[in-house]
Amino acid sequence: MQAAPVRATAIPSFTTALRAVEALLMSGGQRTARRNAWTSVLEDRRRARDRVEAERVLGQSLIAPSLSPAAPRGDPGTAVERAPGDT
Repeated sequence: MQAAPVRATAIPSFTTALRAVEALLMSGGQRTARRNAWTSVLEDRRRARDRVEAERVLGQSLIAPSLSPAAPRGDPGTAVERAPGDT
């Protein structure tokens, strides 16, 4: 009696199986639309990160000049509060 022959075919991964089912169920146009939509989502996320970074940099650049020693400052002794009636 002989043993049954052994098959050497690889079992596809779950992702590969899902893509195969997707290919059977969807036409090419739908796959392209889905890929384009996902690419658009990723691009929107990238732009949002860039916008937040730009706002952070601009916020620092607006604050930094007022804190730097090179910024012009008035003499603090010149601004004297006067009571009503003082001249």
